[in-house]
Amino acid sequence: MTTQILASVATANTDGSALGGVADWAVSVMEAIGAPGAGLAIALENLFPPLPSEVILPLAGFAASQGNFSLIAALIWTTMGSVVGALALYLLGAWLGRDRMRRLVSKVPLVDLEDVDKVEAWFNRHGYKAVFFGRMIPIFRSLISIPAGIERMPVWKFLGLTTAGSLIWNSIFVFSGYYLGESWHIVEEYAGVFQKIVIVACLVVAVWFVISKVRSHRRKKAAPPVQPVDGE
Repeated sequence: MTTQILASVATANTDGSALGGVADWAVSVMEAIGAPGAGLAIALENLFPPLPSEVILPLAGFAASQGNFSLIAALIWTTMGSVVGALALYLLGAWLGRDRMRRLVSKVPLVDLEDVDKVEAWFNRHGYKAVFFGRMIPIFRSLISIPAGIERMPVWKFLGLTTAGSLIWNSIFVFSGYYLGESWHIVEEYAGVFQKIVIVACLVVAVWFVISKVRSHRRKKAAPPVQPVDGE
C-alpha cells in the first residue's frame, strides 16, 4: 500500500471525521492481501453492520486508483464479499426457520403473531424487490437477508438479486473513491447524511409501532367482556 494512501487516511482522521480506526483497519487488510482484502472487509461489514461500507468501498476505489490493484478487481472482490456475507445471513434465517422465529416473536412484548403474518404476507408479495433494493439501503443491506432465508426464497434467485443490488451499490462507492482520489473520504460524509435519514425514519416507525400497540392493548383491557348469546 502506498504511503499516499496512508497519508490520506491520516488526513481524513485528523479532519474530525468519524472514520476512526475502520479506515486504518481496511488499509491494513488491503495492504496484506490486496483486492481480496477489500472483499473480506465487505463480507464482515455485512455480518457486522457497524462496519461502514461507505468507508471501505471508497477506500478500495482510491487504492485501485493508486495502482495497488485494478478497478475491476475492486468491483469483483467487493461484490463477492457482499454476496458471501449476505449468504451467511440467509443461511442463518433458513436455520432459524419460520416456526422457530414465530416462537421467539411470541415472547416479545407488544408484538403479536398477527404482525408476523402481515410481514410474511408483505414479503411474499414484495420479497424479490426488497432483496434487490434492500442491498442499497443502509442497515437493511444486511438485515434483508434474514427474512429471505426464513421464507426460503429460492437460493439462486436470492444470490442473483443480491449480486445485482450489491454490484450497483458497490460500483457507486468504488467509482467515487477511484475518481475522487485523495478526497475519497468526502463520499462517507454524504453517505452519512443518507444513513442518518434512514435511522431517523426507522426510529419514527418504531415509536409509532410501540404507541399504536400500547393503545391497542389499553383498548382491549377497557373493552367490556363479550356476553354469551342466549341459547348457546
